[in-house]
Amino acid sequence: MNEVRDFVEMIKSRRTIRQFKQKKVSLDILKDCIDAARLAPSASNLQPVKYFLIVDDEKVRKVFPLLKWAAYISPRGNPEKGREPTGYIVVLVDKEIRSSGYEYDVGAGVENFILSAWAYGVASCWLLSVDRVKLREIFRIPEKYIIDSVVAFGYPDEKSVVEKVVDGSVKYWKDETGVFHVPKRALKEILIIDEFEE
Repeated sequence: MNEVRDFVEMIKSRRTIRQFKQKKVSLDILKDCIDAARLAPSASNLQPVKYFLIVDDEKVRKVFPLLKWAAYISPRGNPEKGREPTGYIVVLVDKEIRSSGYEYDVGAGVENFILSAWAYGVASCWLLSVDRVKLREIFRIPEKYIIDSVVAFGYPDEKSVVEKVVDGSVKYWKDETGVFHVPKRALKEILIIDEFEE
């Protein structure tokens, strides 16, 4: 029972992180986490999602300017100089396998990667605001792949905490000490059991 509780608490402790220590994550850890992503549920078991891993320092630097971070508080939420991600995964969808309806596959796979990485102490930030045209051009990503999103990762160098939603606002903020505060809706707001109340 303790292992189950520990697992659930690990999931609940995961936060999006945007400031990273400049310590590389081992390829063995990354391969293990991508293997967990590979085993995620997939509609009709078609498995159209591919993971383009970028860890070479020079190539990692080329990705950073193609991303937009923390829209609510940009540029304050952007990774600072010397605290950038140490790697990225470009999440691709093979159009020859599936060209629509793949979003659930992506969500399941990326979440498996994010949680597996967190189990190793590796933090992440899943980004949808990506300059896909330049990314495709720089890395010569074949046209048969849809560029869905990018997951930035590295060892965390900031703290992020959960807050209650106040006055309906889900906008996150950073306090004067650099701690991220992320409002999350209460369980009673998102859970319906058996029937809707009148």
